[in-house]
Amino acid sequence: MKPIDFKQRNVIFAENHPEYLPLPAWRGPIPECEVISCWKLSLWERIKLLFTGVIWLRQFTFGQPLQPQLLEVGSPFWKDKEVSGKHN
Repeated sequence: MKPIDFKQRNVIFAENHPEYLPLPAWRGPIPECEVISCWKLSLWERIKLLFTGVIWLRQFTFGQPLQPQLLEVGSPFWKDKEVSGKHN
């Protein structure tokens, strides 16, 4: 699974940190400061997911409290389109 770029991206995390994969993301305004990224599964990962129906989420918290997480199969930007009538 790899993070991929997308139209709404406004930041790239870890862009100059070779020990990490660069993470294209959309970062929303404060106070929520929501961060959205898009990931693409390899063919093997898609086949495995089809048969198992299981996906794992791994997070590094560095001893800090766990933040809320949400995995989705649809674009959260598409939901905004439905509400606002905008076409992205």
